[in-house]
Amino acid sequence: MPNLELIKKKKVSNFRKIALGTWQRTYDPSVYGTMDIRMDDAVRYVAEFREKTGRRLTVSHLVAKAVAMALKECPDANAVLRWNRIYLRKVIGVFFQVAMTDEGSDKIDLSGLTLYDVDQKAIADILDEFEEKVEKVRKREDPVLEKTRNTFQVIPYLLLNVFLKTLSFLTIALNLDLRWAGIPKDPLGSVMVTNVGSLGLDVAYVPLVPYSGVPILLAMGEVADVPIVEDGEIKAAKIMRLNATFDHRVIDGFHAAVLAKVLRKWLQNPYEMFGEIPETKD
Repeated sequence: MPNLELIKKKKVSNFRKIALGTWQRTYDPSVYGTMDIRMDDAVRYVAEFREKTGRRLTVSHLVAKAVAMALKECPDANAVLRWNRIYLRKVIGVFFQVAMTDEGSDKIDLSGLTLYDVDQKAIADILDEFEEKVEKVRKREDPVLEKTRNTFQVIPYLLLNVFLKTLSFLTIALNLDLRWAGIPKDPLGSVMVTNVGSLGLDVAYVPLVPYSGVPILLAMGEVADVPIVEDGEIKAAKIMRLNATFDHRVIDGFHAAVLAKVLRKWLQNPYEMFGEIPETKD
């Protein structure tokens, strides 16, 4: 069984071939962009969801669903590079970073979780799965993840680069399933998302991770009250800056525009896009 379920992209534009030939490493072709998203309705949707269900929905859950739908709308962006060729993923996976604070504030570590087939799931199901996985990660109850973490603890610093490059070669270039060796299957998914807003930041551009094969990284800024001009009047609006880093070998301006359009549509129209809120509060 392969590590990733992939389909080779047969028709590639001339620009894409030039891009593939121009850049050889993922940190060369980084493109950065920021979009301001009106979040008034999203904030209201989250508050109403919590009130009616008693469950802690967050903007992060909304972004997970929205970015998955954006990749579904633009499947060319749900891709990975192998042997300088673009392969399209069959599954949409959304990776979120998780802060590990169980060893004290002076030993904060970062881990993560990945949700798969997010485009096919309702927001309530995404919330349930997200919370379940976060709890396992923070309690260190994910056996595969803990085995991977322990492996990294014993690798000498001088061998870290070689190890990561070798791991990337085996799991992406050769597409080998290494779960037998304690390496999670497709651990980082299609897109990586981090919430820098929890740090009080509006803008941050996350670097592409060379060994991950992930071509898109999103950093969610803090939702803040910002003055805007609407109908010729200055008004207060809740705005979130969504900051993106993407690999230009895989994604160009057209793809970015489609992704941005879908993200904005879902996050600015939550009652229409995410559906009715169930009343399940005890």
